[in-house]
Amino acid sequence: MATKQRSTTYSMFVIGSLFFVFGFVTWLNNILIPYMRTSCELTTQVQGYLVTFAFYIAYFVMSIPSSFVLKKTGYGNGMALGLVIMAVGCLMFIPGAITRSYPVFLLGLFLQGSGLSLLQTASNPYVTVIGPIESAARRMSIMGICNKVAGMIGILILYNALFGGKEELIESIKAAPAGPDKEMMLQQLSNGVILPYIIMTVVLVALVIFIKSAHLPEIIEEEKQIDGQKAGIFSFPYMWLGVLAIFFYVGAEVIAIDTLIPYGEYYNIPTSVSHYFGIYALIALLMGYICGILFVPKVISQRNALIIQLVLSVVLVIVALCTHGLLSIIAIICLSFAHAIMWPAIWPLAIHDLGDHSALMVMAIVGGAIMPLIYGKIADVVNPHDAYALLFVSYAYILFFATIGCRITKKRNVGEMGISY
Repeated sequence: MATKQRSTTYSMFVIGSLFFVFGFVTWLNNILIPYMRTSCELTTQVQGYLVTFAFYIAYFVMSIPSSFVLKKTGYGNGMALGLVIMAVGCLMFIPGAITRSYPVFLLGLFLQGSGLSLLQTASNPYVTVIGPIESAARRMSIMGICNKVAGMIGILILYNALFGGKEELIESIKAAPAGPDKEMMLQQLSNGVILPYIIMTVVLVALVIFIKSAHLPEIIEEEKQIDGQKAGIFSFPYMWLGVLAIFFYVGAEVIAIDTLIPYGEYYNIPTSVSHYFGIYALIALLMGYICGILFVPKVISQRNALIIQLVLSVVLVIVALCTHGLLSIIAIICLSFAHAIMWPAIWPLAIHDLGDHSALMVMAIVGGAIMPLIYGKIADVVNPHDAYALLFVSYAYILFFATIGCRITKKRNVGEMGISY
């Protein structure tokens, strides 16, 4: 791929604003899970994690269609369309709140995820190709900072909108018997989501105008060839292995953040305290991204940095499983520091020397839908503490990709496979 000559700084600013939107919307799930559990009277862990399922499953369903849309509309118009779809998803929260209908809320989340899928499919290639592939992890770390700062701001704003000053109301709801009084209190809590999502809709519409006026250069796809012939997507095993690595990474990242409030409740920590856990985790991610910017690739290659962070992740999960209470929670929060380098490192390793296959990579974000749901089921059957052992599956596979999988290539002789060094 190549881009037309244009200011890299300007392009980074525009794409950074989109990554800010990604973070603001994505990490609100951290607050929406306990909110939905209360306002919609959910009874199991699995039901609560349908919030993440509805949001992230959209990446799987919509990523391939998104690539076709972008071919028709161009990347700039595609980004604007993605923002419009997200705005519609935000508006769905109004009838969801009025009727206290969990399926309507989930539909709104699915639409938000669909819009983000289109935005991710369009924006990630820019970050990868506007500079050398060796420093792609650094540029993606900068985008990650935009994402996580927005997430921290979003969590604070939405928590204060939904739960601020409502501790007595929530306790009254939990203690009240079924009846008109409880229904009235539940409706009062539910209505709190309307104004924040109206404001979000207005902001998204404003961003549509900004993107349309930005006139970003289009990405020109260059077809990869082997021995002078067009190479199909099955000619690059490492890319497919990278897609699966993204699946497991996103699943692990979402589990490590979106489960923190329910995990705090497991140890009887009130939401007024545990809602900060998600912010602490995003701060840990932010610190990890800063380390990535400072040291990758000047001091250490993105591949070696990935391996080191995977080892650290395994150690932290062992600590979390061998301890209880606040110490275990701190270990899970610290996982986010180890996760920071994973997306920036996996992405360029998976699409190195290829044309644009970003739709397949974005499709793999469905890991954020599947893995938390599995975690929730294990938590219902066993307990939320032991369910974190599921993370070992993610780290084992990503370690395979980092050490072996990213080097597996298809040799020139038909049907042969090899490992490049």
